[in-house]
Amino acid sequence: MSLHRSLVEIESISRNENDVGNFLVDFLASRDYTAIRQLLPANAHTPEGQQRFNVVAWPGSSPHAKPRLLLTSHIDVVPPYIPYQIDSRPDEIDNRTLIHGRGSVDAKASVASQITALEELRRAGEINAEDVALVFVVGEEISGDGMRFFSDTQQGRKPPSNVEAVIFGEPTRNRLACGHKGYIQCRVTARGKAGHSGYPWLGKSANELLVRAMVGLLERDLGSSERFGNTTVNLGVLEGGVAGNVIAEFAEALLTVRVATGPQLTGQETVKREMARVLEKIDPGALSISCGDGYGAVACDCEVEGKRFPKLLIGKPRRPWLTFFC
Repeated sequence: MSLHRSLVEIESISRNENDVGNFLVDFLASRDYTAIRQLLPANAHTPEGQQRFNVVAWPGSSPHAKPRLLLTSHIDVVPPYIPYQIDSRPDEIDNRTLIHGRGSVDAKASVASQITALEELRRAGEINAEDVALVFVVGEEISGDGMRFFSDTQQGRKPPSNVEAVIFGEPTRNRLACGHKGYIQCRVTARGKAGHSGYPWLGKSANELLVRAMVGLLERDLGSSERFGNTTVNLGVLEGGVAGNVIAEFAEALLTVRVATGPQLTGQETVKREMARVLEKIDPGALSISCGDGYGAVACDCEVEGKRFPKLLIGKPRRPWLTFFC
């Protein structure tokens, strides 16, 4: 509980993870772990004058770990910062004590749980401590650059990595996740012709075009599967125009798309093409879309011997409210 509280109390909104990373390095080192800062190369998410880092640690003092299992999660959180708070009285309905604070679930609960579980297993002598390493990454909420960098460093290692399995810590209601949707971030832009609102036939409203485009994307089946349900679109930012009585010349929207189709490497491309078709039918000359690389739906191996928890339900087509993410 105290480790969880300490982690949550440290503000670590994406791009500002160094304080919580330093805390973890010191915490683990004080408990006989080798804990290192894996420095990330500077990129667009690096604050001026800083160098962001992942935390990589393993029990003991060996300079080179050869783990068979990685326990990993992320130490960055989404904004805004919310201070830690624990209810003084249990919930009247189900007698649970509630903990509040940014990251108290996603994903500092996972970080604290993984460290605590590993410590308890070490003390009980139930594992070979040399078989396990901890990897806590930055940037998961914005670009995944921490995990991407760690993964890249494992490619082509000599000698090769001994890792046989990875356990990812994310909120799943204590159920073993069988997969999660893919991901794309996209920007849709609309270009019109400025004019006075009193003479709408003399202009072309970029705002109107963008609204029609968003309705088209939200209502269209962009791809679905029995296992992951529907591909869903979140309209996160919508901007356009300069005044209420001026026909907007430019407008744009920022979208996050959760991809329900596979395979992992190419499933997102099908969704991108479908989104482009929607815009083309509305106005191909005025509407355009650009998306990041992204990835398709990810199927996880949930057939684990001796598992105590049921599988995490993934959902059905056209029932997005049944879909969960690991």
